[in-house]
Amino acid sequence: MKTRYKIIIGCVAVLLIALFLARKRFVGGAGSSTVEGSRAVTDGGVKVPGWNGKVDAAEEKAGMTLNDARLIQEGDALHVTTGPATTYWMSTATASGDFTVKATFTEPKYMNLNSHAHPYGVFIGGNDMRTSKQSELYCAAFGNGKFIVRGFGPTPFRMNGLLGDHNDAVHKAPGKGQAVTQDIALSVRANRVTCSINGSVVASYDKAVLTGDGKLKSTDGYYGLRFAHNTDVLVSGLAMSKN
Repeated sequence: MKTRYKIIIGCVAVLLIALFLARKRFVGGAGSSTVEGSRAVTDGGVKVPGWNGKVDAAEEKAGMTLNDARLIQEGDALHVTTGPATTYWMSTATASGDFTVKATFTEPKYMNLNSHAHPYGVFIGGNDMRTSKQSELYCAAFGNGKFIVRGFGPTPFRMNGLLGDHNDAVHKAPGKGQAVTQDIALSVRANRVTCSINGSVVASYDKAVLTGDGKLKSTDGYYGLRFAHNTDVLVSGLAMSKN
């Protein structure tokens, strides 16, 4: 009988370990498939006046908060360090109709906080911010030549696969610990939404496939910055212009 109980206890222990590892795989944000869990930063929080943020729902379920990532000002640039996968936006940063949102992202030390490439980029169509119904569409680049387009509506929806696509326009870091820079833009023109990276269009979609039940409320709304978990990135030149 004691042997039987030992076997049962052993099986339960194995199951709990498996569930823990699965949870770690799930945490980390869209666009990342890994057992590498999100690691909280020190002295976290939003340190720049006028900015807001929200970590992904999966991160919240795992106990992560906005204070486990950090947004600070460094000269003319924003310095973002995650932590949990996080979206940041300014309180006054909204766009509607036809527009382009763009920014330049520099990863000073490629894969500084992670074992493989993690994405970062811009988002548009932000609505119901800081609620469980928050929606947005983002285009983000990896330092290995890949990019990903994904939305929350509020559940995630993928536009170019689980792990994104390679594109020659996306810059590759020379190696781990080396710098890599990406210029990323999302544009809305009439019925099309287009992502451009380093001056080249990498993806384009009909607005109708991005909005509606389970997707974006609208392409109108807040715009800002999007980071996967465990990233260390400088951002400059965030701007919105009317098309």
